[in-house]
Amino acid sequence: MTSHIPDIEKVDPVVLSSRTAVFGPVAAYIAFVMELTLVPLLLPTIQMQFGLSIGELTWVFNSYGSAVAIGVLLGGWFGDTFDTRRVFSVGVTFFVAGSLIVVSADNFQMLIVGRTLQGFGSGIFSPLVPVLLTRAAPLTPGKMLIFWGSIAGYIAALAPLFYGNFLSEHGWSIAFILIAAIAIVALFFSKDILVTKNDVPHAQQKPNYIELFRSRDLWLMFVYVFCTYGSISYFLFRLPIVLSENEIKTSSIGFALSVLWLTFSGLSTLLRNKVDAPHVRTIMLIGPLFIVVGFLLSYVNENMLFLLLSSVFVGAGLACSNAPSTQLVLKFAPKGMSAISTSLDITFARLGGIATVAMLARVEFEYTASAICLLCFLATFCALAASKVIDECT
Repeated sequence: MTSHIPDIEKVDPVVLSSRTAVFGPVAAYIAFVMELTLVPLLLPTIQMQFGLSIGELTWVFNSYGSAVAIGVLLGGWFGDTFDTRRVFSVGVTFFVAGSLIVVSADNFQMLIVGRTLQGFGSGIFSPLVPVLLTRAAPLTPGKMLIFWGSIAGYIAALAPLFYGNFLSEHGWSIAFILIAAIAIVALFFSKDILVTKNDVPHAQQKPNYIELFRSRDLWLMFVYVFCTYGSISYFLFRLPIVLSENEIKTSSIGFALSVLWLTFSGLSTLLRNKVDAPHVRTIMLIGPLFIVVGFLLSYVNENMLFLLLSSVFVGAGLACSNAPSTQLVLKFAPKGMSAISTSLDITFARLGGIATVAMLARVEFEYTASAICLLCFLATFCALAASKVIDECT
């Protein structure tokens, strides 16, 4: 365990220094979050067009997440071993290609192929985003992570609202065209990403994977992420389906999802000066509580007002668990293993989402409520177990 951000975030530029160095990673993350934001909104329409069962629809949702879980392991390893900028660009290229395949898909099988390639690409580049951004702000990494997440969140929050009101009549594929376009922007700016001494393969220290497995506090954060993200993923999967079953218009479904993301972004902005201070412990403990409250509210009454209120609570839970856990993953990462640590962070997040959606998609409310409460209780336990270390690190 180390009480500082690993040396990968404290290096001097030797090749390129540009004010636009953060544009590529931020644009890529915007595309990454837009996939998370828009795809749940599109599920009812995709189900209707392809005549899918709820099980097949689950695969449309989970094929992406499964590929992410595989891609992040490669992305993290390559990011710690080779030129980080090139690895990032390769991942974004795969993501763009997968998005375009989804756009042209005319059957369920091609749709899954596109979603899988899209997820594999995002898995490669996504663990590198926080590494690249914290390099740009070594003195205030938590604030940079909050800035990155909140800006992307504000843009992503508007995407479902914009799509629901202006683009839905053009079909669901237009959303994937928009996602691909944002990713292409990320590719354009990838040439400005900060290149450092750590990007020279022969200059890097050989990772000690034994240290990675011995880091108890790092694994507590992985379990925390698995539980919180799993709960949030199930909410994102289920909410549009519930609204569609009650004949709620696409624009209203988009509004409900926008409320979630706006809450996430707004609260993330308010927390931007707290994550680099001792408050991070309290923030992480509150996150699972917000998620449970939001989930239960969504089932108390299927009235639109209750569903919007549930979106507010889940969005708040995401804000309280997202950047703080990533910040601590970076703090607990063994020296020279920042990328692989963030890749495992994303892997556990996606595995949590895949497992929760797969197990609860066809389950009755009383069982789903118990499962979500159990996951959030376990997340709270992990935050408490690591609290002493968190206090020391902050």
